[in-house]
Amino acid sequence: MTPAPPGHAELFAAHYGSLVRLAGLLGADDPEDIAQEAFARLHTRRLRDEGAALGYLRSIVCNLTRNRLRHLRITRLRRPEPPEHARSSEHAVLVAEEHRELLAALDALPRRQREALILRYWLDLSEREIAEAMGVTPGSVKTHASRGLAALRGKL
Repeated sequence: MTPAPPGHAELFAAHYGSLVRLAGLLGADDPEDIAQEAFARLHTRRLRDEGAALGYLRSIVCNLTRNRLRHLRITRLRRPEPPEHARSSEHAVLVAEEHRELLAALDALPRRQREALILRYWLDLSEREIAEAMGVTPGSVKTHASRGLAALRGKL
């Protein structure tokens, strides 16, 4: 196996966790595997601009998650409910319930709207970075985000 090009180890150390979170927020049941696969694909790819590596990784994570979810929809009849967590304080229960409601509402959104909102509000990416990750134009990002927020307002 060939060694990683210079900078890939630093890129991995700096961004692996955020890419795992991105895959998890997008709905992957195996976010660590998806992030690792993205880095493996980066390792086998020669980019013209090494500064574009992070955008490339985000794009790969989005695509791999989409493909994984598509596969899971075909192979599973129903996604199992997450287990209930026992909390010791009333406040923690209320916060957990609000988070479940938000995540359920987010999960009910169309895929592109969900991706745009997660990339914007959880990862705090710019419209340009979101567009690169999703493979769409910045105008489409604005449309998907706006429609997603309107749908969330209606549900929450």
